Amino acid sequence: MKKQVIHPIRQPGRLRERFFLALPMILYGFVYLLWWSGLEQTNLRHYSEIHSVIDDMIPFVEIFIVPYLLWFGYCLFTVLYFLFGDDKEEYARVLAFLGFGMTLFLVISTLFPNELHLRPAYLPRDNVFTRMVAGLYARDTSTNVFPSIHVYNAIGCHLALSYSERPSLRTRRLSLVLCISIVLSTMFLKQHSVYDVLGAMALCVVADYLVYRTSLVKFVNLSHQLVTADGDKSAALAGQVDQISHSRKAHS
Repeated sequence: MKKQVIHPIRQPGRLRERFFLALPMILYGFVYLLWWSGLEQTNLRHYSEIHSVIDDMIPFVEIFIVPYLLWFGYCLFTVLYFLFGDDKEEYARVLAFLGFGMTLFLVISTLFPNELHLRPAYLPRDNVFTRMVAGLYARDTSTNVFPSIHVYNAIGCHLALSYSERPSLRTRRLSLVLCISIVLSTMFLKQHSVYDVLGAMALCVVADYLVYRTSLVKFVNLSHQLVTADGDKSAALAGQVDQISHSRKAHS
């Protein structure tokens, strides 16, 4: 009789493990959406306007609504790709990178409310893409735009895929093209100023250093595993945590 092979992802224990790995992301998502919704629904008397002369030189190009909306699937794909992978540290780094920037964006928007006035008074053409843009404008206000989370998360997703050895070269190239398209879309759709894009890029440099160039994420990840581990595994993890801790002290 042929032995039935159960796919690893379909194993109950593996699914339960993935659920608990995804739980912090899900909880953070609720907190983020509540905080962001509160900012969007709050009407303040004063907003700092973000504007650059370069913004006036960039034309409105409605077809960029396609990569702009693909951003949602791009971020979801990247997170799920690492969630169901075998390297928990890669997944932890993705969450740390995205969470760092998104949280800082909320803090900036709360303490320094900002807005832009770049959207055209009327859409120059009538086609399927301009109708999609009109729907976007109706649902998304032009307040709290700095730094651009579209730009920040797109770069964060591409960095995660490019640093990992799992994706194929073709996947990495497609990711790069999509990432660049998303960054450009924020300006060609008049959703963001050049300053929003540059601010997001600068924030990516900081996040890249903290998440990928230091042992901070690895230290936190191993510490979490140490709390939930038993026996010999706990002793081995404790040794790794001590080694990283001593290394961090030596470099400080």
